[in-house]
Amino acid sequence: MTPIQELLNRIRWDEEFGRGDFVIGYHDRFDDSLVEVPLKALSFAEDNHFSFEIMDDEGVVHSVPLHRIKAVRKNGTLIWHREH
Repeated sequence: MTPIQELLNRIRWDEEFGRGDFVIGYHDRFDDSLVEVPLKALSFAEDNHFSFEIMDDEGVVHSVPLHRIKAVRKNGTLIWHREH
């Protein structure tokens, strides 16, 4: 299986592959559910290769470790997943 860091880098740097609508599904440990969000809603710090940040509906920013990413969809098609 391709490591999630590799896939995220490919989406970011490979112009052809990176075209499309990407959705990330990550495990929310508080709700014990899979949360799906558009990739463009996430922010990745240049110097942090272990997590991403996302803002919730109340405006609070949360840091989510990359190992909690469980699925990636491109244009609605599942292109990557890891067991929950």
